[in-house]
Amino acid sequence: MPELELTVIGGVYEVDAPIGASLAQVLREELGFTGTKIACNEGHCGACTVQVDGMPILSCITLAHGVSGDVTTIEGLRDHALVDAFVRADAVQCGFCTPGQVVSAAALVASSPSPTVEEIRHRMAGNICRCGTYPRIEEAILNWRD
Repeated sequence: MPELELTVIGGVYEVDAPIGASLAQVLREELGFTGTKIACNEGHCGACTVQVDGMPILSCITLAHGVSGDVTTIEGLRDHALVDAFVRADAVQCGFCTPGQVVSAAALVASSPSPTVEEIRHRMAGNICRCGTYPRIEEAILNWRD
């Protein structure tokens, strides 16, 4: 199998991954970053969202061999204020979509620290929550620094 070098949360990892493997597969199965969830496996739900150089991407439809740059998973955001904000706002419910939601929200607040509700709805539209906690997710993002 072709060797792949990935930078994840600042660490450099070399893995043998088949051509065609998704970034989500490599992160979860080869590197043990299981916070990244695979739900639809088609890029529709956002559960697999990670950041590459600060930009949110859908890792289930991103080929691992095409990734260059530093990948940030939910594990790299464990100390981010948004994690506590999601808990305070009770925006976690079942928790399956939460890693992707937090990763997307972290990219949002990095570019717009005080986003409007409209900005939040626009930038978070790619992350589906089957529990329907959208008002609580908005609350968490609006109050992430409190």
